[in-house]
Amino acid sequence: MDNINKIIGNNLNRYRRNMGLSLDKVSEMTGVSKGMIGQIERGETNPSVSTLWKISSGLHISSTSLFEEKPEELVIIKKGDLQHITDMNSKYTIYPTFKYDPRRDFEVLIVDLESDCVHRSESHGSGVDEYIYVCCGSFELSIDGQIYLLSEGDSIRFHADKAHEYRNSSSSPCSLHSIIYYNR
Repeated sequence: MDNINKIIGNNLNRYRRNMGLSLDKVSEMTGVSKGMIGQIERGETNPSVSTLWKISSGLHISSTSLFEEKPEELVIIKKGDLQHITDMNSKYTIYPTFKYDPRRDFEVLIVDLESDCVHRSESHGSGVDEYIYVCCGSFELSIDGQIYLLSEGDSIRFHADKAHEYRNSSSSPCSLHSIIYYNR
């Protein structure tokens, strides 16, 4: 890892600018002096854990996000390299393609449903939307007793703040791309 103080400083500066905040406003929100915030942004000091906690809490960001090195500009993910999670005796499989990142408020999943798969998903919480694109096959999505039949090439967006059910009643597998957006 490169100089950790520079990484923290660059990340803090990026968050502050992306939020449109002045040094004074960040100081007001976090309880950390304007001078200290400036020193941190310039990488001139080694901030304490409690100082970083005050900053991240005040800005409503993850404290670990201040330590992250610059993300790669290009990422290629091979499905065969992904860790997968199965349910329903391996009839329902998800591949977390792009895992949740609080800086982006979404995650991307590949979902495979084998024939005769029924998967019930609980509410994802208030303010969460789900976007689904059917890559191949067909399936039924049930929300509040309403059933939507979707086939290859179809898409749907819905508020995922209530339980919903995926059902593949066909004799062929179905594959979906799901984007879950945490609009909080």
